[in-house]
Amino acid sequence: MPNQQNVETVETFSSKFQEASGIYFTDYLGLSVKDITQLRKKFTEDGVEFYVIKNTLAKLSAENAGIKDLNGVFGGPTAVALSFDDPTVPARIIKEFKKDHDLPELKAFVFEGEVMDKGAFAKVANLPSKEVLLTKLVGGLSSPMTKLASTLNGAMSSFVNVLNNLKDSKPE
Repeated sequence: MPNQQNVETVETFSSKFQEASGIYFTDYLGLSVKDITQLRKKFTEDGVEFYVIKNTLAKLSAENAGIKDLNGVFGGPTAVALSFDDPTVPARIIKEFKKDHDLPELKAFVFEGEVMDKGAFAKVANLPSKEVLLTKLVGGLSSPMTKLASTLNGAMSSFVNVLNNLKDSKPE
């Protein structure tokens, strides 16, 4: 019979897995406490939740959340990074962290509800952030409007100049 703490943990993680837009399962074995603390700090600064969880509880939570195809993920030590806003943030943090360290090793990740393999990780990690994409979109949308306003303003200025020249050239 499962103890109450494990039942509550599975319920908590099941709901977190359902709500998360990005879930990254990693193997952290080999990182020092200092390194894990540093990684956790980077995750926390960017709004990512990072947990070390027992494989059995993580597997049950994933099944309860409807996440399938996580075969082979729950062997060895497992840490989970959860992002609720931008699913690419954990990928970028892991990529940056691995420049100085060999770990954590990615086992699999769930991106917007789809289980992805390690091969897709580089593509996701290189995606620009949501804010950068929105800035590019707004810039792209405002550029034609700015050009139109400038063109109309130039035409209007020319028209006013012509009228002023006519007014000045007419004898009184």
